[in-house]
Amino acid sequence: MSIYPDTSMLCAMYREQDNSRRADEWVDVCLDSLPVSTLLLLEFRQSVRFQMRLFGKDRSKGFSKNEGAAVLRLLQSDLTNGVLTMVSPDWADVHRIAEDLSFKYTETEGHRFADILHVATAIHLGAEQFFTFDLNQKRLAEAEGMIVPE
Repeated sequence: MSIYPDTSMLCAMYREQDNSRRADEWVDVCLDSLPVSTLLLLEFRQSVRFQMRLFGKDRSKGFSKNEGAAVLRLLQSDLTNGVLTMVSPDWADVHRIAEDLSFKYTETEGHRFADILHVATAIHLGAEQFFTFDLNQKRLAEAEGMIVPE
């Protein structure tokens, strides 16, 4: 069964949080590596860097540069070792799908741009399951017929 993760899934995989145990369980049931796009990796890395910035301004927020660097090293190691596999979507088709999703759902459901792009990428890749901990993205993926594990 084909799977596509979102950024919340990667965050739970690479930094301990409430959903990390579930993320680990989901990864354990995958027979193959998880596919990731350049968009997904960019958003994840941006998120890590932003958390490091927050910590630099206020130590009660975000996380340290050392922790951020460790997260990014682990991500790179998993890319190198095949835990994650780069996929190359046809971005014009992803954008076409995203436009359709935006037209169908944004006004009534309030989906964000990045959420629509991740779901559109999953649809483009033929994913049957979508790994997310984001409730809004979950609703969008399910509305499009994908299974989102609990």
